Amino acid sequence: MDNPSTISHEYEQELMTYSVEEEIFPTIQVAEASVKEEVNGTDVVNEIKHDGKRKLPEKQAEKKEANNHPDSWFDLKVNTYVYVTGLPDDVTVEEVVEVFSKCGLIKEDAETRGPRVRLYLDKDTGRKKGDGLVQYLKEPSVELAIQILDGTPLRPGGTIPMSVTRAKFEQKGEKFIAKPPDKRKKKKLKRVEDKILGWGGHDDAKLLIPATVVLRYMFAPAEMRADPNLRSELEVDVREECMKLGPVDMVKVCENHPQGVVLVRYKDRRDVQKCIELMNGRWFGGRQIHASEDDGSVNHAKVRDMEADAERLEAFGAELEDDL
Repeated sequence: MDNPSTISHEYEQELMTYSVEEEIFPTIQVAEASVKEEVNGTDVVNEIKHDGKRKLPEKQAEKKEANNHPDSWFDLKVNTYVYVTGLPDDVTVEEVVEVFSKCGLIKEDAETRGPRVRLYLDKDTGRKKGDGLVQYLKEPSVELAIQILDGTPLRPGGTIPMSVTRAKFEQKGEKFIAKPPDKRKKKKLKRVEDKILGWGGHDDAKLLIPATVVLRYMFAPAEMRADPNLRSELEVDVREECMKLGPVDMVKVCENHPQGVVLVRYKDRRDVQKCIELMNGRWFGGRQIHASEDDGSVNHAKVRDMEADAERLEAFGAELEDDL
């Protein structure tokens, strides 16, 4: 057996300690070296730094594809439009707004301040084709409109059901030309939307839906023909009375209407209800007024008393015969 003292002398502390300069694993000098590898059949050169670490190949920057022109029909990324068919021939924008606003806020045009509703016209006749486009402020309103309004008539008791679908848009021309963004218009639209939604404490800044009141038995057609000043005087009186309830856009006296109709158009439909409550059953000039909201089904300005017209023509003919 070996002597322990002999072993300790063979492996003294100085012999078992390495200096800093001595390294157990020498580093390969590869400062300028490069390693060539084959990846998927392609030669890739991997640079190796002087510290011995391999540098991975840099990923080639992915080139963004240019905006390819869409197909003939295409969808918007955020589509807040609904396309409607089955509308009556005499439909009005106010009617469409009234019905479709049940499913959400209709977007307001930044320039005209009116609702974004478009009724298509026949190019040859100029008459309404029975279809249109409605733009909502928010996208969820589109699905709600499709669920609630699709397959229902626009007017109560109507026989023609509407078809309400998400709108698709057709490219005009063979080449797709992207419009440059209009930052000023975008900011203006944002301000309008904020007001509609009532952000920033403006809870009263909402989209107003105009509507019209029909006041019947306001005059007799014979009185209107006898007094040429009656029409203008009546318009002034009605405007002054109705403006107490809210802003009025228009007052129109339908002078040939056999029921003595006066139309009052309010900027806000809520004021129409106030006017009906105030005027319906009220007495004016010895006649009891009948007030109701105009549904747009009749053009009151063109209604005439045909029997009275016939009587006047007959009387006029008799006068001519007497003169002869």
